[in-house]
Amino acid sequence: MFIRFETMAMPSEHDHDRRGLIRLMLKMPALRGALQIRSATNANLLGLCGAYEDASAALERLRKETTNSNRAAIEEYEELCTELENDIIRMCQ
Repeated sequence: MFIRFETMAMPSEHDHDRRGLIRLMLKMPALRGALQIRSATNANLLGLCGAYEDASAALERLRKETTNSNRAAIEEYEELCTELENDIIRMCQ
């Protein structure tokens, strides 16, 4: 049996950043157009989208855990997501 590695490509950093962009466009529909246009030409904005993807995915994982021991981490990631959102909003204005 042969495995074709080219069909099992790892997601690229660009794919990761795009997932963050999509997540932000769903959360902030009023900025969808600006996000799409600016992220196509602004690598810093697209990088922030990737950081937002990481932070929001971590926040989702923490919220799914049933223990209350993660409350401090949840608050920290909520604050981080809010700060990233605010930075991204400023970049889109």
